[in-house]
Amino acid sequence: MGSRALLSPGVLVRTGHTVLTWGITLVLFLHETGELGAPPDQLKQQEARGELLQPLLFILLVLCSLLLYLAVSLMDPGYVGPDLESPPTQLQVTSQPLRSKHCRSCKRCVRRFDHHCPWIENCVGERNHPLFLAYLAVQLVVLLWGLHLAWSGLHFHEPWQSWFQHNGFIFATFLLLGLFSTVVMLLLASHLYLVASDMTTWEFISPHRIAYLRHRPDSPFDRGLARNLARFFCNYGAVPWEVLYAQEEEGEAV
Repeated sequence: MGSRALLSPGVLVRTGHTVLTWGITLVLFLHETGELGAPPDQLKQQEARGELLQPLLFILLVLCSLLLYLAVSLMDPGYVGPDLESPPTQLQVTSQPLRSKHCRSCKRCVRRFDHHCPWIENCVGERNHPLFLAYLAVQLVVLLWGLHLAWSGLHFHEPWQSWFQHNGFIFATFLLLGLFSTVVMLLLASHLYLVASDMTTWEFISPHRIAYLRHRPDSPFDRGLARNLARFFCNYGAVPWEVLYAQEEEGEAV
């Protein structure tokens, strides 16, 4: 039982993310740039000169991104459970509220389901979606900074015969950071767009499979940019999705 838990997909993915994060950080810190002509913004050179502000700030950002990642991946995304205080006739309604969806990977229903993310091995839903965006934002800052550090550590004046020997590792790190930066940037931009219009990824991709979107050109929950952002990030003016939808239906009926 214990060995199965240690080899579960969630543990493997989170361990892989942690090892990869600190591994890339060590490469950026320990890459040998040489004493002559070393770029002034290299973390190793700054540390050697006693200029610790930027190295410490970079480490703190990496640690913050890792803590946000673990929080988003381990927390309850908004699993639906029966309300034990409700009458028996209402249990079925409270078990599957509007905008929730059953996740096949988690085998649970999630409130305001957005998507199941294999990189965090968890759903993104009502409870952890704002934190997921915060994680993407911090991660993007770390990746772009790391991309700059990796690029500044490359030396193109050496002969090609010895270039790959001295720069191959940092060049591979640069390519990896470039790929991750592109993916995270696209993810963050798409999620901010959907949040601004109060739609989830599931609603955006599959409106034809969702009853309340099947015959609508837009989201029935959209209340304008300012209200959407306030409700998403600050829970300001939030009401149950069932109430919002009921109000929308009553307005159409009149």
